[in-house]
Amino acid sequence: MENNQEEIALKSHLTELRNRFIVSAISIFGATIVMFFFHRDILTILSEPIRTLERVNQDGTSLQSIELVYTNATEMLGISMKISFTAGLIVAMPVIIYNAVMFISPGLTRREKKYLFISLPLITITFIAGILFGYYVLLPPAIHFLLTFNSDIASPMIRIGQYINLMVNLLFWLGFIFQTPFIMCLLTKINVANSRIFARGRKYAIVLAFILAAAITPTFDPINQILVAIPIIVLYELGIFLSWVISPRSNEIKTV
Repeated sequence: MENNQEEIALKSHLTELRNRFIVSAISIFGATIVMFFFHRDILTILSEPIRTLERVNQDGTSLQSIELVYTNATEMLGISMKISFTAGLIVAMPVIIYNAVMFISPGLTRREKKYLFISLPLITITFIAGILFGYYVLLPPAIHFLLTFNSDIASPMIRIGQYINLMVNLLFWLGFIFQTPFIMCLLTKINVANSRIFARGRKYAIVLAFILAAAITPTFDPINQILVAIPIIVLYELGIFLSWVISPRSNEIKTV
């Protein structure tokens, strides 16, 4: 009898997982189709840092502006589809996260459910903040360094596929990194961690910040790597502070 009940419960969970996966997949597909109508605008925005780059010779004379190129017939179509899918994935992210939260919510307490639902809009906000930081703060000096290094010796011909892939990967991962304080606060609120645990892990977080900066930054320039690592460290410190503010006397940690 117990085995039958467990089998029914397992089938119910699998059915719910399938249904929520289908809903998430449909939302991504629909958002991708919608964003395809805006892919030219997105490509124009992503290309702006390289099109507006000021390149000069060592003697101060201007160099020819940089134009993006493609070298095979399918490259432009392929990068347009990738842009549409990535943008659709970002637009559909609230639906995906909502379905993930709803799937795991039966195993959570009422308090934990409340904080998870409150966190849904914050996830989107922090993700967008990371993208904006990368686009306006990190990318301009990184692109400038890459395309002006020894520019008097050779002129760059940048493939749009490689350039857009670089932009998308960098901005996408920065969006996730900018959710660090929010995740730390959420872990504190559901009593999985607290500010003291995060503070004890500070030295490891600093090392990890520079490792992530080296992996994310498109250049070997230490200045640009530091430019990425410092915000990660600041975000971690902000997470420690916010964790202390929301639960300064938390002494009990849930065992997981």
